[in-house]
Amino acid sequence: MKRDFLQVTDFNESEVRETFKLALELKKKKGQILDVLRGKTVACIFHKPSLRTRISFEVGISELGGHSLYITDNEIQLGVRESIHDVAKVLSRYVGMIEIRTFSHASVEELAKYADVPIINGLTDLSHPCQIMADIQTIIEHKGKIDGMKVAYLGDGNNVCNSWLEAATVLPFDLRIGTRKETMPDKQILDKAIKAGRSKISIMEDPHEAVRNADVIYTDVWASMGQKDQAKSKADLLKEYQINSHLLAGANPSHIVMHCLPAERGREITDEVIDGPHSVVFDEAENRLHAQKAIMVKLTQWAS
Repeated sequence: MKRDFLQVTDFNESEVRETFKLALELKKKKGQILDVLRGKTVACIFHKPSLRTRISFEVGISELGGHSLYITDNEIQLGVRESIHDVAKVLSRYVGMIEIRTFSHASVEELAKYADVPIINGLTDLSHPCQIMADIQTIIEHKGKIDGMKVAYLGDGNNVCNSWLEAATVLPFDLRIGTRKETMPDKQILDKAIKAGRSKISIMEDPHEAVRNADVIYTDVWASMGQKDQAKSKADLLKEYQINSHLLAGANPSHIVMHCLPAERGREITDEVIDGPHSVVFDEAENRLHAQKAIMVKLTQWAS
């Protein structure tokens, strides 16, 4: 049966755990060419430029035996030059899977509605589920588990923060979000996560309270791609949420520090921290490859 991965909650708890297990197994086979996608082409639509998303998907598709087709907004302007319905139907006749990194989440949902092949959300303004799957894989590698972990997310309540909330509706952990009232995550996603009652979720304006005894400290850029006009105002608003050695003094001594990259060093995180002994940032970046391979394997298996 055709399935999509548009948000973390598209997989139930057992499926999420199976995907983590598979990702760790695939990591051990890094560089080996498998035949899961043999004879298949995966369309990779990018309306936003990318380093990690594009490279990790293209390498992952190759290592699964498939072929990737890179498509920019010059070729496909969803809902502008051609209806999303027609784009979905045409691509479904050519390719076996579609990954898309764009601005509008609604456009991705519409693409998935009409496509006959699996759709993977490579990032939208609302969510970034592949990133969170890689993040939790990294936490499991370094801490042995995600269950019960104290995860402190500091900064802008953006798409990554929204996806952390989605993960908290599926898996049981303690999620603290340190942010301002002006930079809160999506209200509907937040309310749904709290109502689910799977995890303890706290919103804290005091960054020191958020990181107190935390096992994982996480941040992202304060102004996302397409929001650079807000960079200065957000920097002024969120400067107290910078991840630095002073702030981390209150965390669990064995804490790990995470950032989904790209980082604006000296703004949301200091060089000392991102390059320090507690940082797992580059393990996290590598795990985009393995987590996404696992997602593609699961979607291929379900579609067969």
